[in-house]
Amino acid sequence: MKTILAAITACIALAATVHVVTAGQTKIGPTQAAWDAVVQNAAKYVRGTQDKNGGWSTDKTPGVTGIVLTGLLKTGQATPQDPTGKKALSYIEGLVNTEKKHIAGKDPKVQLLNYVTSINVMALVEAKQDDKYKAIIGDAVAFLKKLQWDEDDGKDQSSDFFGGAGYDSKSRPDLSNTQMFLDALKSAGVSPNDPAYKKALLFVSRCQNIKGETNDRPWAKLIDDGSFIYTGATGGATKVVDAPLDNGALPGYGSMTYAGIKSMIYCGVTKDDPRVKKAVEWIQANYTVDKNPGMPEVRSQWGLFYYYNTMAKSLDALGIDHVIDSKGVKHDWRKDITHAIAKRQRPDGSFANSAANWMEADENLVTGYALMTLNYCRPK
Repeated sequence: MKTILAAITACIALAATVHVVTAGQTKIGPTQAAWDAVVQNAAKYVRGTQDKNGGWSTDKTPGVTGIVLTGLLKTGQATPQDPTGKKALSYIEGLVNTEKKHIAGKDPKVQLLNYVTSINVMALVEAKQDDKYKAIIGDAVAFLKKLQWDEDDGKDQSSDFFGGAGYDSKSRPDLSNTQMFLDALKSAGVSPNDPAYKKALLFVSRCQNIKGETNDRPWAKLIDDGSFIYTGATGGATKVVDAPLDNGALPGYGSMTYAGIKSMIYCGVTKDDPRVKKAVEWIQANYTVDKNPGMPEVRSQWGLFYYYNTMAKSLDALGIDHVIDSKGVKHDWRKDITHAIAKRQRPDGSFANSAANWMEADENLVTGYALMTLNYCRPK
């Protein structure tokens, strides 16, 4: 009898062990408790820093509000009906320019037109109030399309401006502005067959370090590692260095490489496309959540929270749960990003980048970026 009981006990223990192992293998992302803690603390912080006019950091720029609100709505920490969401939406409604059709204010700084309109389109889409915002979103998308460089601006497909978007209709296009432009179009439900995507793909492809017919710029073949630079326009520029290397090469970096991957997918390129595969190889060789890879050490923290958001959104668009790095190590990117963000969270729930470049010293901006990022890092 004792032998039978011992055998039964052993079987139960073995079954429990198998269950635990199986559960561990199928669990993807952070624990629910870890995700909830960082998200709820971040949301609590921005609820306390909302300006009286309903926005955030509105004394600096009208662009932060859309980022914070999008993050709150996506993570379920606000609704269009609660006081925080309602006031924020009211502020964004006040930025609608009925004459020009953008969402950047009555008399905005010209260089805010693309970024601010794009993020506010995403916020209004996330509010899920078509009866109220459908026309505004449609007008804003039409406005954004006019910012894209094409034949109407005297640029044909041979131009390195063609298909890209800049800060406004006169600014040199860059991949950062172009990815925001594409985010807005995708969010607004613009058809994948829309000519804007086809034009953008040409510009995005010309921002990649890749040898071949998709990028005929002279610098593209010099490194040929699949990474992306800030812009291929006006001969090319990267944030890694202030000027091309001695041989004319332009090294790529993390945030723009993820932006390039995501943009290509939004433009209809598949994961099997040589451009995407080459870029993913670069990501595998440079996988990290501790810095913006590709940057020199002195610049490694530049745009870190922008990097997290672009990284998470890109990997989600790729439809992968793990990144296997060049050493064969398997990374649960959702868990890694969540833990990286959590350890940078201040006791009051806020974030601020020690590198102040690109406005990342602003607590509201980077806390908004963190919330947007964490939406893609939910436990599965």
